[in-house]
Amino acid sequence: MKVTYQGVAGAYSHIAAKEVFPEAEYVACETFEQATKLVEDGSADYAVIPVENSNAGRVSDVHFLLLRTGLSIISEHFLRVEHQLLGFPDSDVEDITSAISHPQALAQCSDFLEQHNISTEAKIDTAKSCKEILKLNNIHKAAIASKLAAEIYGLKILASNIENSNNNTTRFLVMGPNPKIPDDDDSLFITSCIFRTKSIPAALYKALGGFATNGINIVKLESYLINDKFLSARFYIEFESHPQRQTFKNAFNELSFFAEDIQILGTYKSCKNRYER
Repeated sequence: MKVTYQGVAGAYSHIAAKEVFPEAEYVACETFEQATKLVEDGSADYAVIPVENSNAGRVSDVHFLLLRTGLSIISEHFLRVEHQLLGFPDSDVEDITSAISHPQALAQCSDFLEQHNISTEAKIDTAKSCKEILKLNNIHKAAIASKLAAEIYGLKILASNIENSNNNTTRFLVMGPNPKIPDDDDSLFITSCIFRTKSIPAALYKALGGFATNGINIVKLESYLINDKFLSARFYIEFESHPQRQTFKNAFNELSFFAEDIQILGTYKSCKNRYER
């Protein structure tokens, strides 16, 4: 089995892929688009893509990718993210004046960086920042990345677990080419869907009314522009239900009256630790 992820070895997406698929071959990709494209064309089996972080919010542009790709959401995975300040073996925290990492990681460690007067420089990936540090060969530079990255690239952990929150968690979606929805076994299922509201007053309120009257819990709702036009909005929604349930069917019947371009991206079992943090 081949599993793709964005970044290089030691990235948090790499760690998530290893946790979800322990025995797989992992394929590093430059971009999220490349990671999903390899699955689309049959070169890989699954892609593990981050979508949001409990501290820094949603991962930029990923939700637009969900709509463009022909893949389905197979499952979700929550990864506890522990950031390390990594430098050369002869460096100390007091030596560091600048840290480089992915913008999400920098945002998640903003308190520590501010307290130590460390400036920031954004890069495309946390683990790739380690490669940059080795190339710069400067004891005043550090990377923010994982313990695995420290081991892979031979860097010293100057400070451990420097994230703002001790509950810093990133949610990943596992994307695959098979749109088959699992049978309903009374487990807690999440369904992800994208729709566009009709351009009428109170369209969103009316479109979501069926979820309320049928007792379906909406756990996520986000809006997006359509084709860069400030007209009607497209919404990404996640809710706790399964298409085989009558309440689901009732809610979707009402949704169809006030929304268009409804696209189910996947129905999957809720990750066991979704509500444990």
